[in-house]
Amino acid sequence: MTVDLDSTDKAVAATTTAQIGRYLDDRGHAKFREAAELAAGLSNVFVRVVWDRALRPRPWLDVLAPDAVIPEWRWGLLAAATVWRELEPQTDAQQVWRLLEYHTPGTIEYGVYRGTFGDLGTRMELADHEETADLAKRTDSNGRQNTRVDRLLVSHLPNVLPNRVWDGIPAAAPLGRSDYAGIEPVMDALDESWTSWMRDLRLGKARLLLPQSMLDSAGPGTGGTFDLDKELLVELNMLDAEGAAKSISEVQFKIRVEEHERTTKALRLQILSSAGYSAQGFGEAGTVAVTATEVAARKEESLTTRGLKILYQRPALLETLTTMMHVDVVHCGAKGVDPAAELTASWPQAVQPDPEATARTLSLLDSAGAISTFMKVKMREPAWDDAEVLAEVRRIRDDKTQEIPAGDPFNTGGGGPNEEQPDDDVEPGFDEGQSEELDEEEAVGGGSRPALAA
Repeated sequence: MTVDLDSTDKAVAATTTAQIGRYLDDRGHAKFREAAELAAGLSNVFVRVVWDRALRPRPWLDVLAPDAVIPEWRWGLLAAATVWRELEPQTDAQQVWRLLEYHTPGTIEYGVYRGTFGDLGTRMELADHEETADLAKRTDSNGRQNTRVDRLLVSHLPNVLPNRVWDGIPAAAPLGRSDYAGIEPVMDALDESWTSWMRDLRLGKARLLLPQSMLDSAGPGTGGTFDLDKELLVELNMLDAEGAAKSISEVQFKIRVEEHERTTKALRLQILSSAGYSAQGFGEAGTVAVTATEVAARKEESLTTRGLKILYQRPALLETLTTMMHVDVVHCGAKGVDPAAELTASWPQAVQPDPEATARTLSLLDSAGAISTFMKVKMREPAWDDAEVLAEVRRIRDDKTQEIPAGDPFNTGGGGPNEEQPDDDVEPGFDEGQSEELDEEEAVGGGSRPALAA
């Protein structure tokens, strides 16, 4: 999450971005993940901005299931919402107490109702129930609370749109579509296949058929028993011994493992594909791919679904965080936060590229002179913005233009690094090789020669 610099000054943008990072801590990410998981199965979800300085110094999110909110739409957008929940029963267990919160921009109206399981009932005072007694302290005589924030505190996060079943119902069309929509019959078939497989396991248990003569009688009218650990059995001599069963026989039905496994696997693949996910992500097809390109190819359906969900949930995310900034400034006393600043949300790459493959690509492009330093850094870190990339480019150029440290790193004495220098023990004007050669000549001829200039 970043702040658009065109909407505010640089210093306020930095402090606002830092505060948004505090909203999106581990708890914030966990709440958004919870909302996304509920939306995937239930077609949509609602999030509510709440605050209580006695618990936390800044506002946080409360995830609401779609069946706990009665929305009101205006041109396809959420204009108002009624949030309801059941309270703890009082003395009469047949009575049902409910709390209703009617959210409009700038106002929340609370109402406590006592009724039955199928009827809302009569409106009561907030102080009549122990769970809502504290609400009476911060509301007026009509149960209204002024939020001092001219925004709706409830946001709607749809899964994907449109809904094939509710498209013709204006009050339900914006609710979104579940990942399970249209594949319920296939999921029923999978359940039936697993049930049949488990039935084969139950029927396939080995059973023993024993002749009655092998049972140990417990007395007249009390039945008989057989010791499975008994190792020695004595055959009985009977008149009809030839026609009677004299031995223990085994009965065990076949367990159709391969047939059930192929059936359930085919149904799982059909369910995943219909829901918009790749089987590779669920360990259903092949082994793990080696390169990022192969991973992206095998997970193409999941990546497409991911991009579609981001498209629908990004506006709700920006709207929710903007509402949190307004509440933080008004009720929590946040400093340096500009609620009017425009926000931008970006997601990391779903499949991270192979660093070695990226390095080879950059090396080839650099050898061909077809890429700038800015683009090399941008390809290496796609998640960075232009300011971060430019800062890295400047650091790279500073490293290349850094001056050679003072001193003589090659010990050249002012000459070139490849020139041979005289040894410290040799007389100036001679190099070491020449002095050895002159000594040999003097030993042979006995003469002396003038010194040679270096």
